[in-house]
Amino acid sequence: MIESADDRALLDRLANQDQAAVRLLFERHHVKVFRFILRLVRNEAVAEEITNEVFMEVWRHAQSYAGNAAPLTWILSIAYHRASSSLRRRREEWLDDVKANETPDDTPGPEEALLATDKSALLRGCIEALTMDQRLIVDLVYYQELSVAEVSAVVGIPEGTVKTRLFAARKRLSQMLLAAGVDRGWP
Repeated sequence: MIESADDRALLDRLANQDQAAVRLLFERHHVKVFRFILRLVRNEAVAEEITNEVFMEVWRHAQSYAGNAAPLTWILSIAYHRASSSLRRRREEWLDDVKANETPDDTPGPEEALLATDKSALLRGCIEALTMDQRLIVDLVYYQELSVAEVSAVVGIPEGTVKTRLFAARKRLSQMLLAAGVDRGWP
């Protein structure tokens, strides 16, 4: 709560064009924002570029921050919308045969699958197998530690939809982990 109040004060300073405030806000949250975006776009260079765009947008629109949500929720909402736009643009790009043949096959081979006994690696793999909507909700709830209401604000969907997607994601993760031989909770 103290960090949120500090962030609100920084946003107030930003609204008055205080450059030191944007640096402090960036230092405080850029890693979290970058990781969030990276899990969405799955490309470090794109994630870095979008992260910079997000903080530029925070700088330009700090005066429009209404205070209805925590500052980090507002920033993650901007990040989500920027990443979604980037993904839409990339889907619209045409992939020719040369690029398709140059794209590496990221499917793990049998040896790699056998070596992936680490539970955290297994869980990360299962999360990657979820739908994008489910991964997004899991990321915001478990990695960004946002409440259902905050996730609703970031993604722009009703709280009930957040809960439904979270339930479906948990159920699917449970099924995948059970199929992988993990039938107990995490220690």
